[in-house]
Amino acid sequence: MPSGSTSSRPPLELEAALATAHAHCARLARRHYENFPVASLALPRRLRPAVASVYAFARSADDIADEGEIALAERLAGLARLERGVGEAPEAHLGGDPVLLAVTDTRRRFQLPAEPFVDLISAFRQDLSQRRYQDFGELMGYCRRSANPVGRILLRLYGADTATNLGYSDAICSALQLINFLQDLRSDLLQRDRIYLPQDELARFRVSESDIAEGRTTPGLSRLIVFQCRRAHRLLQAGSPLGRTLDGRAGLELRMIVLGGARVVRGKEAHATSDPFRRPTLSAGDRLSMLWGAVVSGMRMPPLPGRGP
Repeated sequence: MPSGSTSSRPPLELEAALATAHAHCARLARRHYENFPVASLALPRRLRPAVASVYAFARSADDIADEGEIALAERLAGLARLERGVGEAPEAHLGGDPVLLAVTDTRRRFQLPAEPFVDLISAFRQDLSQRRYQDFGELMGYCRRSANPVGRILLRLYGADTATNLGYSDAICSALQLINFLQDLRSDLLQRDRIYLPQDELARFRVSESDIAEGRTTPGLSRLIVFQCRRAHRLLQAGSPLGRTLDGRAGLELRMIVLGGARVVRGKEAHATSDPFRRPTLSAGDRLSMLWGAVVSGMRMPPLPGRGP
């Protein structure tokens, strides 16, 4: 056998550690699964570990920024460790953080740039210093770094990161981020003193922070929720052509994500008057409808109830 024939294979110790690290990321992705699939069976098998490692990296950074009783300096140090680590070789993380071991392996295997990972870290670092957003443009600047990089990484994994596809992906990822903001509106304020709705729009609809903190259902809050739902729905629609552009299982997963987001928005708007703080979840029937829409019915998004303000 030629001496160089196995040079591209990792040493046995690293190979075993990588298998363990990727399994850890897959468990993390399944444990945190909510309304939107992460590295699901709809994806090609060869991409599932890579997608799970990207998700686990983002989840780890989010936990450092938000979870537990940790001093600010310690949170910043943890984010700096991830930022440094994602630029290193997998071998640097043998015996260390399994998420960094897995994600650096993904970066090397698929030749992923460091920039979107660094953007994610910068958004989580921003969470530690900025708790209000003056207008929608400022909020979208945050989404550009907190959500859009994940979609851009996935398109690179799929080999479909054209300029047009990146634009579609940014619209979908920003929409999903806005939907999460709506679902966590009260808990973000009570637990983290953050409001991810534009301050000028709160004023426009005459919604006070105390309305949110005390869980008051006011006409203004209901109208504000409807307004935000329709904005998120428009962004999903703007990005939805990507679901028909991507081939095979990647396209199927993307279509299910878009349809799931649309159903959550529909549920949120439907209860805007009766329970604006309600967090919609997807039932088994919803998921079957999503699968039908993704496979058979041409990805028709469910209409929103009523008319917007």
